[in-house]
Amino acid sequence: MSNGNPAISIRNITKRFGSSVIAVDDVSLDIREGEFFALLGPSGCGKTTLLRMIAGFEVPSEGEILIDGQDVTDVPPNHRPVNMVFQSYAVFPHMTVYENVAYGLKVVRTPGAEIDGRVREALSMVQLEDYADRKPDQLSGGQRQRVALARALVKRPKVLLLDEPLSALDAKLREAMQLELVRLQERVGITFIIVTHDQNEALSMANRIAVMDGGKVRQIAPPSELYEFPNCRFVADFIGKMNLFEGKVASSQNGELEAEVEGIGRLKLPSSDGANAEIGVAIRPEKIRLAKEAPGDDSITFRGQVTEIAYYGEASVIYVTNEAGHVVTANLQNEVRSTAPRVAVGEELWCCWDAADTLVLPE
Repeated sequence: MSNGNPAISIRNITKRFGSSVIAVDDVSLDIREGEFFALLGPSGCGKTTLLRMIAGFEVPSEGEILIDGQDVTDVPPNHRPVNMVFQSYAVFPHMTVYENVAYGLKVVRTPGAEIDGRVREALSMVQLEDYADRKPDQLSGGQRQRVALARALVKRPKVLLLDEPLSALDAKLREAMQLELVRLQERVGITFIIVTHDQNEALSMANRIAVMDGGKVRQIAPPSELYEFPNCRFVADFIGKMNLFEGKVASSQNGELEAEVEGIGRLKLPSSDGANAEIGVAIRPEKIRLAKEAPGDDSITFRGQVTEIAYYGEASVIYVTNEAGHVVTANLQNEVRSTAPRVAVGEELWCCWDAADTLVLPE
């Protein structure tokens, strides 16, 4: 768990490729000691380039990187107290698990007696003690991934960098490995930085997440804060599912906005810092209640016809379209064991939610 001190400080880092491509654009952030930190965003947002600059594989065009308070901006990768686990694992197929993990120590001429103890310790960390004599082709994808982790951890880095480490695994194994990585990070106590485009991966693993878009960091926050209180349309739409409407502010006073919201009408909403004449109005699908009769309270309502139902086992997503063609999606938990649908395509329904659950997004 993080102790609050910065393990890595990134100061006004910019990375240009050629004269026209800005991959990372004036990024500043601190990553704390012992923290599990995620760089999250779509392809091309700059997250991998930023990770490679921390590792030393890319040189910043501007700015500086500090590790434990020391400027390492111009320090080569092999002299930085970090190690990296790549998406492809990059384990040597002709070596045993033991030899793969020992390789990095042998390169730096670590004494043989010390190598054996450290390799055994690293294999124990990733629960591969009984696989030391196997070759990579005798292992599962998850086990090969753990070999790559052990090979990185055996060097005892201050920071472990993970570049999309689970993307090659199938869905069930990926979910299991997410839990394993969290347990491993808590056990070894060093700083982990993971790059991922998978929002669920970041939300389930990280203490804090930096959401990137177009080379910039749009928001840094713990997972629950990112999900419940996104600071802009991009973060709201990228993290989880979201119903998003355009609104125009009619008045603002006493901590409350009155806005004309496209597809819904005039609404009273919680005020938001930085709200201008035009705002985004958003509601998560799981905050919406479905009703066949008009609610008798002061809920926000959206009436329409069920146009589509997507069944996902534990829940169904209900698509409700009003006369103006605007669509709201609502989650309906399948709590009762039954094959009979609770709602049907063509049915008229009310979508209702509390004003307090509505997000007002200034940009």
